[in-house]
Amino acid sequence: MTPPSPQNNTHGILWMLATGISFVAVASLVRWIGTDMPPAEAGFIRYVLGLIFVIPALNQLRGAGISGKDWGLFALRGVAQTFGVILWFYAMARLPVADVVAMGYLTPVWVTLGAAVVLGERFKLARLTAIAVAFVGVLIILRPGMRELSDGYTAMLFTAPIFAVSYLAAKSLTARHGAGLIVVMLSIATPIFMAPFAIAVWVTPTLTQLIGLFAIAGFATLGHYTMTRAFRTAPMAVTQPVVFFQLIWATLVGVLIFHDPFDFWVIVGGLVIVVAITFIAIREARQSASKKA
Repeated sequence: MTPPSPQNNTHGILWMLATGISFVAVASLVRWIGTDMPPAEAGFIRYVLGLIFVIPALNQLRGAGISGKDWGLFALRGVAQTFGVILWFYAMARLPVADVVAMGYLTPVWVTLGAAVVLGERFKLARLTAIAVAFVGVLIILRPGMRELSDGYTAMLFTAPIFAVSYLAAKSLTARHGAGLIVVMLSIATPIFMAPFAIAVWVTPTLTQLIGLFAIAGFATLGHYTMTRAFRTAPMAVTQPVVFFQLIWATLVGVLIFHDPFDFWVIVGGLVIVVAITFIAIREARQSASKKA
């Protein structure tokens, strides 16, 4: 195998920087919409509007040959995404942008835990240490007992493991289906499962809110595209540390636009989590390479 060239690494870093900007834009727009719209409704409209961006890929449903087991995985992913998005919208409207971004870094840790449970892998000391370090980072961010924690933080704590279920289902599906089909199925399944929750709390959205939600759908689609390009262009060992810049930008947006108080410990905790998930990514990449060798 030919190692990635420095040029490819540079492109991967640039794609990952674009990913961070896109996802910070998503978080900022959700915060801007605020609590005037119920999170279930906001998430539902975001996914309905997002269908516009996947129309070109709908032809991948023809002759896809989806088995009963895979239909179950698509459904599982849609349900997990539904609850994850509702909780994320709830937290994002109530917490500083940087806090949500930093706590969102926990998702890869839960993916690692879930993969080990599903695949029956034994936890080695190095991986356990990295996972423990990541959760120490969360404690640094939350500092329980040292400051008041709203229900937004509770929602965010549940968001990461729920999204991990969605990612694990997607990982299993990639063995039999292309990324385009998996994205299309998620884009269809999520609003279907979210519709009852949205209808139950429905309030008529304003034109400004609809424009904001359309922008959220656009930036979210762009972020997933650039993230995929980053992973294809350069190894995780190169792209994963760049994730930390997302927290820097989120902090700046929170302080300058939403007047969030600057919290040094959120930066520290986020850095600790990023270091842990980078170590996990590098270790898993090496193990995968050794199995293929």
